[in-house]
Amino acid sequence: MRSGAYSSAALLAALAFAACGGGSTRVEVPPELDLTQYQRVALVMFTVENAKGSLHELATERFAEQMLDAQRIEVLELGDQSWILREAGKRRYGPAEARAIGKEQGVSAVFFGHMIVSDVKPTASLSNLARVGAEVDVSLSVRMLATESGATLWGSSSEATGQVAEMVFDGGIPDFGARDPSEAYGELVDGLVYEVTRDMRPTWVRQ
Repeated sequence: MRSGAYSSAALLAALAFAACGGGSTRVEVPPELDLTQYQRVALVMFTVENAKGSLHELATERFAEQMLDAQRIEVLELGDQSWILREAGKRRYGPAEARAIGKEQGVSAVFFGHMIVSDVKPTASLSNLARVGAEVDVSLSVRMLATESGATLWGSSSEATGQVAEMVFDGGIPDFGARDPSEAYGELVDGLVYEVTRDMRPTWVRQ
């Protein structure tokens, strides 16, 4: 074979190989947490530590959205159930609360989440009840508990440092009571929620 013809054939083979993804194919890997087996789960509004306002409300809302976007499942949003904790003298939900919710709502699993705000650094001078911006550290941990046994089925957590565009300091305690929560700290919340819901989404690998 002449060298020119050989080069052309080699080039065509290389192009065909590249067009096929270099001999590999993308394969979808199922999510680590398969929620479809539960059909219907409950979601309690997340609790928050060292802060007031709507930060945890927005996080709960975005968590539900991410979960529903990842998998086809019914989510029963129970809203704020913190009165249960206050009556029991607790700060976080546990097995007893999971079993009570399962008995009352007829679900096989429930999600509890807890946020902790720390290291708040105002970005402007402030006086009590003054609205300012701030840099904050926020952690989010979420657990999925079986309502029959109260055992933990799954858990995930994430941490982030981000800017908050609008905040109130009430007696030194940060109050995330922004008029537009999505604008004020939506990006920070979205990042936290995306990380904790990673196990619910499928991934892709090359084989």
